Amino acid sequence: MRRLRPLLLVALALCVSLAAGCGGRGDELRQEPDQPTIGKGADEADAASGLGFPTFATKNTTRVGGADPVADAAAVARAVYPATSRANRPPAIALVDSRDWRAGVAAAVLAGPPFRAPILLSEGRELPQATANALEALGPLGSKQAGDAQLIRVGDVAAPAGLRATAVSGRDPFALAQALDAFAGAARGKASEAVVVASADDPGYAMPAAAWAAKSGDPVLFVRRDEMPAATRAALAAHSKPKIYLLGPPETISERVERALGRLGTVTRVGSGDAVRSSIDFARFVDGDFGWGVIDPGHGLVFARADRPLDAAAAALLSASGTYGPLILLSNGERLDAPTNDYLLDIQPGYRTDPVRGVYNHGWIVGDDTSISVGVQAKIDSLLEITRENRRAPSGSQS
Repeated sequence: MRRLRPLLLVALALCVSLAAGCGGRGDELRQEPDQPTIGKGADEADAASGLGFPTFATKNTTRVGGADPVADAAAVARAVYPATSRANRPPAIALVDSRDWRAGVAAAVLAGPPFRAPILLSEGRELPQATANALEALGPLGSKQAGDAQLIRVGDVAAPAGLRATAVSGRDPFALAQALDAFAGAARGKASEAVVVASADDPGYAMPAAAWAAKSGDPVLFVRRDEMPAATRAALAAHSKPKIYLLGPPETISERVERALGRLGTVTRVGSGDAVRSSIDFARFVDGDFGWGVIDPGHGLVFARADRPLDAAAAALLSASGTYGPLILLSNGERLDAPTNDYLLDIQPGYRTDPVRGVYNHGWIVGDDTSISVGVQAKIDSLLEITRENRRAPSGSQS
């Protein structure tokens, strides 16, 4: 947990350095009363709340408090890449059209190896102020794997001046995902052995794919409930019988599509019930080198609302750095879903004699307190806390 402290301090400060980081897209350059402020003094009555506690941080959680995904993406980029020196500036930045959540989920592969590019969001060809501020502050160096480009433009997005850019485009979300897959494969020098296939129609079931793509570099392709588009078929054929991981239950992607996928590779379905349960299923899942396998203490987790699909793209880099954790979805912002409560109890850290020798969980909360309330954040914090008595008592958490 000691390594988390610098990131936590950056997260507290970035809402000040980015006008939009904690509320809106930067159109109003003013300090909101509930934004954290560096330098509060001992004689100020609101020092603790003004510094951001507990709204932006608790002992086991850090909030990226954007009022929308555009602001969240800018804040995440600054948290992962503080850009105080050449050593912590990104190689390249992926600029993605916020008008289609599927572009964001598929583009999360650019946050993974070999690019490690933070994702920023453009509103078509218009550049929101938060994104413009982040682009200027980050100062991308240029990615060898992207032809020395500083900016990877995904879709019909803005073209900021002064940056070496390359473009990835497609006529629809399926063709764009295919193009991103090919772009990533060319940079790696080979097609990936694993591919994630997600629903193009039910965003909640597709959102967890973004976190995995960012961590692994495995691409995300899309299908309809009862149809496999030609672009997806062609992309899978280019992988030469890959392992295909299909996210969501048959109600989301039919068995007919599953059978069609089976003719192009080995298919494993992951996910059951609603989007919340499916995100937990994916967090638990492991198959050889594929999957998070988070079934014990000592991990990072990222929490976002299931009805804010672009937050999956905005937060993807949190799953590819720091504590490397899966995306767990919440159905609403006012109470913690029962399956999530039970899952966090299952992986809650414990110790026998000395908590210093234990392992720890940490959670990133994505979105402001209108998206995920402070009460829910506090509940998550308590379930992530290391405790003296742990009913499962995993051997890795004992001392």
